[in-house]
Amino acid sequence: MTEKRAAAEFKDDGPLASDQGKTVIADQVVAKIAGIATREVEGVHQLGGSGSRAVGALRERIPGSRTNYGQGVSVEVGERQAAVDLDVVAEYGVAIADLAAGVRRNVIASVERMTGLEVTEVNLTVHDVHLPDESDGEPEGEPRVE
Repeated sequence: MTEKRAAAEFKDDGPLASDQGKTVIADQVVAKIAGIATREVEGVHQLGGSGSRAVGALRERIPGSRTNYGQGVSVEVGERQAAVDLDVVAEYGVAIADLAAGVRRNVIASVERMTGLEVTEVNLTVHDVHLPDESDGEPEGEPRVE
């Protein structure tokens, strides 16, 4: 066995690199996957802090605009690993510890399956609790002025 071939066989470049080339996954791709996986978990009302939710609500009112699935998600992506931070609004009545465990499980499974990256951590910050009778920014009842 030649020295070069032996080194190639024992070098652990992970699933994203081979003799034929290297695959690089952009941060926004991992953020989008994590955002979609988070929204799939029952008990998650929205992602993002109050500022990013306000900007997202304005953006969605523009005709032809698309949902920003990376809203409320920040990631660090390396060659083999990724770390995810999420800003979440929980539905009222949901056990937050159970919600966090479900979100972690779904995000880790989705990111690892789709990218081949090992997810080292998923951190959640719960910014608010959404009450069932709250509307998303719309005033309720009779208008005070005409």
